[in-house]
Amino acid sequence: MTLSCIAVDDEPLALGLVCAFIEKTPFLGLKGRFSSAVEALQFLLQQRVDVIFLDIQMPDLTGLELARVLERSNTGPRPTRIVFTTAFDQFALDGFRVDALDYLLKPFNYEEFLRAASKARNYFELVQRTEPTPVAVLPAAPVEIGEDYLFLKVEYQLVRIAYSDILYIEGLKDYVKVYRQSDSKPLLSLTSLKTLEEKLPARQFMRVHRSFIVALDRINSVTRNSVQIGPTTIPVSDQYKDVFSEFISRWM
Repeated sequence: MTLSCIAVDDEPLALGLVCAFIEKTPFLGLKGRFSSAVEALQFLLQQRVDVIFLDIQMPDLTGLELARVLERSNTGPRPTRIVFTTAFDQFALDGFRVDALDYLLKPFNYEEFLRAASKARNYFELVQRTEPTPVAVLPAAPVEIGEDYLFLKVEYQLVRIAYSDILYIEGLKDYVKVYRQSDSKPLLSLTSLKTLEEKLPARQFMRVHRSFIVALDRINSVTRNSVQIGPTTIPVSDQYKDVFSEFISRWM
């Protein structure tokens, strides 16, 4: 049995070491190496793998956040399993809460890596008898808009989000994070901030930065250069200051 896997780490040396260990292990097949969890997620939306060797502390999207995104769709007879690689042992409990297969504390040697890889092989040998039948996924637009809600494509499903629940939306390259009042965990969707800006009602939402759209009724306070939504301060960039200044004038 050969297990398909990818490595994700924002540190080039650590990423190179894990990839070298994977290539050294006969029953592992390296399908990709990624320096960010966002890049890895884009790959995983198109292709499944058996094992992800995943760093935890990374910019934009952490390893734990990626694990939680994958956890919702990680079903079937051959689910993807995660082996966390990190320099911080305080994340061990969080790792096992998202059902990580193992946890490698940096710096680790090949013997320790092989032990975790062997655990993965033993797991798949126990649970896998035949390859799963591919499940057809119906095509869906990334965003569907209603009168007081939107349907946002999250992983492999459409999630209904009430406008009144949205606090703000953060853009990350080809992805967005939607922060809501009802849940401390943001929703991650493969769409652009521009797409949402064009579809969301202007009377309720405003783009204030190339990376942020805010819900106007959720703003607690404003300055000339920022808005405050709960504990979060969101900058207002020069590109959007004229429109934002017009908005501020209504507060005065």
